[in-house]
Amino acid sequence: MKLTKYEHACLVLEINDEKLIVDPGAYTMPLGDLGDVVAIVVTHEHPDHWTPEQLDRILTRNPDAKLYGPAGFALAASGYNVITVADGDTAEAGPFSLAFYGARHAIIHSSIPVIDNVGVLVNNTLFYPGDSFTVPPVTVDTLAVPSSAPWLKIGEAMDYVTAVAPKRSFPTHEMVASVIGKNMANDRIRTMTEAAGGQFFPLEPNDSLDL
Repeated sequence: MKLTKYEHACLVLEINDEKLIVDPGAYTMPLGDLGDVVAIVVTHEHPDHWTPEQLDRILTRNPDAKLYGPAGFALAASGYNVITVADGDTAEAGPFSLAFYGARHAIIHSSIPVIDNVGVLVNNTLFYPGDSFTVPPVTVDTLAVPSSAPWLKIGEAMDYVTAVAPKRSFPTHEMVASVIGKNMANDRIRTMTEAAGGQFFPLEPNDSLDL
C-alpha cells in the first residue's frame, strides 16, 4: 500500500492503482486529476478537512466512489450520499479495509461546540485520527500525527505518540504553522517516536511512503 501525503490533512492511499482519499480540505491543492478512487473518508465537518469543491472534483471523475464520515459531517454534507460511520464501525471499499475509532473532535475552547470526529484505520496498518487524540485499541504500524492546530500544543502531540507507540509516524495538519514551527514539531514527534523504538518520516506534500 502506497501512502502519498498532500497538503495539510489530506492523504491518498493506493493499492494496484485503486485509491482511497482522506480529508480533502480547503488547505489542500485541487484534487481533480485523481482517477480510480474507490472511497473518500472525511473525519469531520471542518472545511480544512473537506469542501464541496474538493468533493465535486473527485466525484465528477469518480462517481462510484463511496463517501464515509461521522453524523455531523453527513449533516453538513447533506447534498452528498454519505455513509455514516461511528466508533467501532468497519467497512470495505475496493482493496481497503476501514475501521473507525473515536467519536469527538478535540476541544478547541469552551466557547466552541465539540463536533463529531472519527479516526480511520486503513488495512490494519495506517491510523489517522482526524482532529483528535484517539488511541485505537489495536497495535498501530503507521500513525499520522497532527502536528499544529488551534486545538493542540506540542506536548499533547508528544504524549499522543507515546500512547500509541507506532512503528512509524509522520506529521499531518501542518499548514497552519510556519516552516520554523513545522521543523520544531517534527523534531518533537521524531523524539517520541524513536523513544518507543519507531521511525519518523518528515513527509512533505507529494512525498510518498510504502506501507
